[in-house]
Amino acid sequence: MPHGIFAVIDEDIKSIWITDVGQGPYGHTVKQYSPSGSLLKTLGTPGIAGSRLSPLQFDQPADIFIKGEDEVYIVDGDGGMNNRLLKLTDDFSLQWILGGNGTKPCQFYIPHSVAVDDMGRVWVADRGNKRIQVFDTFLGEYIGSWDTCFLEDGPYSVRFTADKKYLVVVQLNISRMLFLAVPPVGGIGDCNVVSTIQMADGVRPHLVDINVRTGSIYVAELGAEQVHKYVPC
Repeated sequence: MPHGIFAVIDEDIKSIWITDVGQGPYGHTVKQYSPSGSLLKTLGTPGIAGSRLSPLQFDQPADIFIKGEDEVYIVDGDGGMNNRLLKLTDDFSLQWILGGNGTKPCQFYIPHSVAVDDMGRVWVADRGNKRIQVFDTFLGEYIGSWDTCFLEDGPYSVRFTADKKYLVVVQLNISRMLFLAVPPVGGIGDCNVVSTIQMADGVRPHLVDINVRTGSIYVAELGAEQVHKYVPC
């Protein structure tokens, strides 16, 4: 059951990462594929849900984000037992981990998406708690959270626009896409909604991603069972 997706396309590396939340013999894993579809790497223990770190196990890993050449971020817990955020190195060794089921800072309830900005901050869509939590990339230290923008529905997916000025967030149950102003380096303050796109009832946007070269926004929708492309004006 493919869930989260992240494309790494540069001069030296071209690969597609997909998280698998399925309960079958290949599930509970994060897989790396070549652009032609060849399986290159599998993280986790196929078919076994768990919390172990050696060997690495997941329970319905929801999303993955690759930053640069040596930073791998995974949110693990799309309804599973773990509710955690992991940072791995370029050889997929664990650098740090945080989480646990709860409502306190550094705890999650269904961490559903993760993105990293250019100022050393990790942004996690803490879906069940209706908030976004932000952490330092170096040690995973807590920076702050936003919740006032998500009173109606939690954030399901987070990605940055190509110019890094806005955080794009989709909310499934109210079929809405938000554009939030990205704060400068340091503390994040309060969330500021710059713009919204209200989709038709029942569209149910699930995940969002950005083409960093063209700025186009792609939204995968559960209700409509299709992908919408939005082009910046």
